[in-house]
Amino acid sequence: MTDLILALSSQDLDKKHEAEERLVAIGEDAVLPLIEVLIDEDADARWYAGRVLARIGAPAIRPLILTMIVEQDTQFRRYAAAALGSMGETAVEPLIEAFSSEDRELRGFIALALCRIGEPARGPLKRLAGEGGEVQRSCARLTLWKMGEEGINDLVSSLDAGKAT
Repeated sequence: MTDLILALSSQDLDKKHEAEERLVAIGEDAVLPLIEVLIDEDADARWYAGRVLARIGAPAIRPLILTMIVEQDTQFRRYAAAALGSMGETAVEPLIEAFSSEDRELRGFIALALCRIGEPARGPLKRLAGEGGEVQRSCARLTLWKMGEEGINDLVSSLDAGKAT
């Protein structure tokens, strides 16, 4: 697998694409080595590693979020959030759980991932905006706001529902 990981830094585009396909096929066993690439490598290799992690999907969600909690590097967090955001609905609940972190920067990257996911995240965010703890409610509301018109409509309706109870 080391050769495949190294190929993500290759100048040969065909080698990169072949490595990407083979790493996706390896699946969960490739997750931790790919996360290491997100931490240590150049932007191009990080981008490819993020694409592979996004395609691996569910097995990569928790390891990515846990590494985002302990790894303070902003560039790593940016690539990890992009990978998580590309996973779609399957990443929504674990991302929302990460809003409980005390780390403001982490919560910001979690919000970016949820914004990238878009519509599938709106319902859970709307619920959290009305019934979570203070920090979680605030994060959910800000994330809905960042989602644009549809998110703002959900935000307003969650606030209206809170006033009615």
